[in-house]
Amino acid sequence: MSASLIYDLARSDGTPRPPERHRQKLAAWESRNGKGRLIRKQGKRGIGNACLSPDFTLHEGDFGTNSVITIRIHRTFSLDSSLTFKVIARPQLGYIRVFDRAGDNAELVHLAANRQAAEEWLTRHSYPNAVLEEVTADEVAAARAEGRVAA
Repeated sequence: MSASLIYDLARSDGTPRPPERHRQKLAAWESRNGKGRLIRKQGKRGIGNACLSPDFTLHEGDFGTNSVITIRIHRTFSLDSSLTFKVIARPQLGYIRVFDRAGDNAELVHLAANRQAAEEWLTRHSYPNAVLEEVTADEVAAARAEGRVAA
C-alpha cells in the first residue's frame, strides 16, 4: 500500500438529498452518499478461476458505548463503481499512520498526531505486526505539486 494514498473521501451518486420525511428514500440515498477514510486498496487479484477487479475500502464509522467499539462500518468499492469520490482531507505533515501489517494488503488502523501518540495507542490495542509510517514533507509537497490538495 502506498502510504500517500491515505486520506478522507466523500462519495456521491450525484442525486440531491431527499427530505427527512421520506425515510426510505433518505436511507437509500445515505447508503450511496457519505464520507469515510481510505484504509486499504487492493489491486487486481485472482481466486481460483475468478478474477477480482481492483477495489478500495473506506472506514465510515464506529458504534458502541463507553469507549467500547461494538460495530465498525467498512465499505468496499470496486474501481468500476459509478459513484464519484472526492478527497476532502489528507493527513498533515508529521502525522503517523498505523498499519496492521506490512505489505500490499496492509490496512490503516489508526492515524495519530505524532509518534508518541501512535505508540501509546498501540499499547492499548493488539496489533503485534503493526507498522508505523510518518507523513513526510516530500509526500506533502508531491501532493501539492500534482494538484491533489484537498479543497
